[in-house]
Amino acid sequence: MLPFLKILVRNIIKGPATEAFPFGETYTPKRLRGRAELDPSRCLTCGICSHVCAGGAIAMTESADGRGMEFRLWHNTCTFCGLCEHYCPANAITMTNDWHLSHEQSEKYTCCEVQFVEYPVCEKCGERMLPRLHQRLSKGLVGSVSTAEIMRICPDCRRLTSAMHQIKSKVSLTAGRSNS
Repeated sequence: MLPFLKILVRNIIKGPATEAFPFGETYTPKRLRGRAELDPSRCLTCGICSHVCAGGAIAMTESADGRGMEFRLWHNTCTFCGLCEHYCPANAITMTNDWHLSHEQSEKYTCCEVQFVEYPVCEKCGERMLPRLHQRLSKGLVGSVSTAEIMRICPDCRRLTSAMHQIKSKVSLTAGRSNS
């Protein structure tokens, strides 16, 4: 018998060695870098992700009404390099293991993820606070003001609050000296 016939018979008995995809489930490794995903509640609107994007797939533009930023990720252009996830200071972007991004040719200009990241509103004065990167860098104020409270107020109110706490601490310090 010819050698290739032995191989043929063995392969027929063994069955197919390929994946059933797209007609069935396929194996996806746990650490596969697939589609990027944004968590708008964590986004600082700093734009670092769009700056480091190797494929130019990420664009952040301010909304017409000035309420926030529009995050747009073009899946056709994304190279799944993971630079956006690596450089995001707030860990707002994560690479999922979802690689099912196939689409029809007619959808190539609409195959993108669009999310709106709203600027926060200051709890004291009600003004919108522009990019929140300054909040992440805040260290704290003198007195009893917590970092969580600092992150909810704008820079102007933060300066005013800091000055008021410093004045109160100096007044209480001088009052303590006069009593002794």
